[in-house]
Amino acid sequence: MTGFELLEEKWLSPSDALIEDIKQIKGDILILGAGGKIGPSIAKLAKQAIERAGLDKRVIGVSRFSEEGLTEELNAAGIETIAANILNDAELQALPEVENVLYLAGTKFGTSNNEPYTWAMNTYLPGRVAEKFKNSKIVVYSTGNVYPFTTVASGGATEEMRADPVGEYGQSCLGRERLFQYFSSVHSTPILIYRLNYAIDFKYGVLLEVAKSVLAGKPVDLRTGHVNVIWQGDANEMAIRSLLHCESPSKMLNITGPETVSLRWLAAEFGRIFNTEPQFVNEEQPTALLSNAAESFRLFGYPRTTLKQMIGITAQWLQEGGKTINKPTHFQERKGQF
Repeated sequence: MTGFELLEEKWLSPSDALIEDIKQIKGDILILGAGGKIGPSIAKLAKQAIERAGLDKRVIGVSRFSEEGLTEELNAAGIETIAANILNDAELQALPEVENVLYLAGTKFGTSNNEPYTWAMNTYLPGRVAEKFKNSKIVVYSTGNVYPFTTVASGGATEEMRADPVGEYGQSCLGRERLFQYFSSVHSTPILIYRLNYAIDFKYGVLLEVAKSVLAGKPVDLRTGHVNVIWQGDANEMAIRSLLHCESPSKMLNITGPETVSLRWLAAEFGRIFNTEPQFVNEEQPTALLSNAAESFRLFGYPRTTLKQMIGITAQWLQEGGKTINKPTHFQERKGQF
């Protein structure tokens, strides 16, 4: 194994808790949107957990699979793949009936210039999927962007807070949730709506963006001066384990790390590692897009990967020239324009 592969093996492998829970999940797992930035890692994690549990379950990934070599990579990991554009209703209806569905399909980047497609993907399609898989358990990926900004001192939005998204992306994601909620009630479909922000991986995320700015001597914008982050491997585990907590009417669940992270402190940590003085522009505003994930910790325990570990992993990956994905989170965005 290369050094990068060893890092991924260490930080993206299934926990004992996931292996135990996978034994309780009845039936196969279908992942809609398996070709996105999260899909491949969660598919591999589910398959590894199944194998380590000594089970014979299928993991099926569905995507257009436009990235070259991804289909072969997933197949080599034991994951079945189906190439399909599920906005095409004939292709959606042709998918196999599966007991468990992880719904990752959606769009965020470029939504300010292509609003009709955004609403089709994020709101229309969920209704079609909810009808198609009305007899399955469904974990629906959503986002903390459905919440309003809260004060830094508040501890973040809880699941009980009324949604009030800023901008069309957040509004379309709330539409996604409402469609799944509606069909959960109509068909008694067990659903968990999984509100995630912000996931961190080797290749992308808030920490990587801040680290790259510090390393390059570029100023860090402090207007949105506080964030929540969670390691992608931990978030993936919680998504799979959430199949045991789907309910009708549907359950809401915030997924993020326990800290409200100061961006100024974060940049200073990277500055210490890189032996450079971070540069800043603007001043921290009193509000930010923050979530309180206490309910997820009650269900699953605290994330395995600590904030300090995430910082160290990110710095090492960047210093050693690891591959990154050019998909900024836009966590600084305060007007909902993505």
